[in-house]
Amino acid sequence: MPDRLISILGSGNLILSRVVCLTICLSVLTACSTISYYEQAVRGHLGLLFKSASIDRLIATHEVESRTRERLMLVREIRRFGVNQLSLPDNDSYTRYADLGRDYAVWAVFASEEFSVEPMTWCFPIAGCVPYRGYFSRHRAERFARDLKAGGLDVFSGGVPAYSTLGWGSDPVLNTVLMWPDDQLAGLIFHELAHQVVYVKNESAFNESFATF
Repeated sequence: MPDRLISILGSGNLILSRVVCLTICLSVLTACSTISYYEQAVRGHLGLLFKSASIDRLIATHEVESRTRERLMLVREIRRFGVNQLSLPDNDSYTRYADLGRDYAVWAVFASEEFSVEPMTWCFPIAGCVPYRGYFSRHRAERFARDLKAGGLDVFSGGVPAYSTLGWGSDPVLNTVLMWPDDQLAGLIFHELAHQVVYVKNESAFNESFATF
């Protein structure tokens, strides 16, 4: 099974094991199942953005409870440090906050041939080929997992607290990660902003090594 997200449901410290990248480009699509997959990704991401609000405004207006406000202030400082000290991109990513009202941002599905450690991959216009598929709907993820299992594959699926669009979708900070320990929250933000600096299609090992370093 793919090493990047094999411990999604575990308690490991690797931030990158808890992040799924969802590509939201709609180009070069033919099969109905592919169109349906992209449609749910676009709808899910737009729904997430609709629920988001400016972190600066939430802090200034005290619209959230004190603990959430404190964490948002930390997010702002983490992002500022990343931009000023690490030369990470200064864009709209992680300048907004969204409370999804659930424990996971997306649900990921992984599969491999029986007795194989080589994961299946799915290819997308922006992200390239990755060893999972992410869904905003748990029901859709479980249905896809059942279909793969019915085809004789070994399948793993589970909820993922965070996800990324590699900077294409102005990713907000989510309630699903806001209360992570300080170092893990900072690691997540730095990691995902680093992907926006360098991301090479079909080179997962290199991309993760670069963003983690």
